[in-house]
Amino acid sequence: MAKPFPLSPRYRVLLAGVFSQILCIGVARFAYTPLLPLMQQQTWLSDAQGGWLAALNYAGYMLGALTAASIHSIRLKDTLYRLTLLLAVLSTAGMALADSFWLWAAMRFVAGFSSSGAMLLASGLILHWLISHGQRGELGIHFAGVGLGMLVAALAVELMLGLALDWQAQWWGFTALAAALLVPAWRWLPRPARPVEGAGGGGQQAAKPPTRTFMRLMLAAYFCAGYGYVISATFIVAIVEREPLLAGAGNWTFALVGLAAAPAVMLWDLIARRIGYLGALIAAMALQVVGIVLPAVTSSLAGVLLSAVLYGGTFLGCVSLVLTMAGRLYPQSPARLMGRMTLGYGVAQIVAPALTGMLAEASGHFDTGLWLAGGFVALGAGLLIWLRIVDRTAQRLDAEAKATITPN
Repeated sequence: MAKPFPLSPRYRVLLAGVFSQILCIGVARFAYTPLLPLMQQQTWLSDAQGGWLAALNYAGYMLGALTAASIHSIRLKDTLYRLTLLLAVLSTAGMALADSFWLWAAMRFVAGFSSSGAMLLASGLILHWLISHGQRGELGIHFAGVGLGMLVAALAVELMLGLALDWQAQWWGFTALAAALLVPAWRWLPRPARPVEGAGGGGQQAAKPPTRTFMRLMLAAYFCAGYGYVISATFIVAIVEREPLLAGAGNWTFALVGLAAAPAVMLWDLIARRIGYLGALIAAMALQVVGIVLPAVTSSLAGVLLSAVLYGGTFLGCVSLVLTMAGRLYPQSPARLMGRMTLGYGVAQIVAPALTGMLAEASGHFDTGLWLAGGFVALGAGLLIWLRIVDRTAQRLDAEAKATITPN
């Protein structure tokens, strides 16, 4: 008897990426965000300590990203990808063992390292499989897993709160979910075949190195984007829950962030075809400024929900657009540029949550941190506007993006 609704190999591979994103990003990395208010209520965890734990998580991610960028063997990348899946499960379980700051610090660092497996290693492995099997190299479905992971994390916490589970039981619940997600993320992505010389067809594209001006301004702008991204990613639930009129809406707000993020990559790809990569990146960062500062301006439910949609619909678009530009500039080794970009983005993600947590503890609110984050993203958009005007590399990239919609 035939199996109902059999999946094609292409969709099994793409769904392996989605499940890896839900595991490594949604559970290992982002379950912390909706659980933070509960952990603060039921343990000694302060705003400053919560910020430091988030900073260590992003430090782990940066180490993982730089490690991934330094590996050239596709089979070694596959081995590291599978290791990160296991680390995602183990670091989630580790959070439930005890309310020790140093244990949590170690687990958040390991969870951050594991999340690089889904974001960078899985995307490269999936592209390798698609191209080697004559399939179109698209990662929109894969990156939709980031938003789905955030949505799953928020809904899981809301469900477990309804069951009156404490913070420790909720981390054990996430561990069980992580173990279930590990199976398709591991089994549905085949191990890469050894590369065959001359395979793949077509001539190799030459690298088109960017100018020094492009690199300096893009690195500074991406640092600013990383600073803005991490504040809402870490504290959005805690910010909402502290508003008396919005108590109980924090997890639903985070779920809306994930729901808006799911189609973001595909949406911003279409926008880039109309106005160019730099134009799309500027637009995404401008909208993100509004999304970040809205909770500091209004405590209305409508304002907070709009903030969630704007933030969720833009942060992943920024990452995907920069990834695409890296691929355009270095077709054979986009990690060459992404390693430097990740350094700037990652440093911001380490500094920002620690500083914001300390500011919140000193002032009793997150408004200063939100305005600072919005200011950084606005500065980044301004740098990109300048870059678009003065640099030929930026002008060429925009022209290439627009050319993709021109009929041959």
